[in-house]
Amino acid sequence: MFRIIRTRTLQQASAQAEVQQQRADHAEQTHTADTERLGDLERALGQAQGALEILRAQQLLDTEDRAALRALLRTARRQTRQADRVFVLFRHGALHSLHATQEAAEAAAEAEGAPRSGWTALKPGAALPPASEVTWRVQALPLNT
Repeated sequence: MFRIIRTRTLQQASAQAEVQQQRADHAEQTHTADTERLGDLERALGQAQGALEILRAQQLLDTEDRAALRALLRTARRQTRQADRVFVLFRHGALHSLHATQEAAEAAAEAEGAPRSGWTALKPGAALPPASEVTWRVQALPLNT
């Protein structure tokens, strides 16, 4: 069977098909452009994240460098500071050893068996007890410079 189509209906259908084809082409072009733009944005995001990681690592290194420099500066200041006294460690009144700090003298006595909690300080101006009564004594002596 044959179907008869009017020319006007055929022209309208052709025009509608052409419009639909144009819309489809435009949508495809838009989709392609959007896909390319999305790819560009993803690449830019990856580069930005990489740069951020590098900057974070650099900041961590800078922080570590500053801490190391502060430690070196403290050490240098301690070494350049001229000692104005020496700490003498006595055992039963006899000279045992000399030390740069009181803590070092106490540590040396503790290494020889002195109790860690046995250290006391005398009141200023108080007389020293006899050497025979004190097992370990640390006494600061001034250095003449």
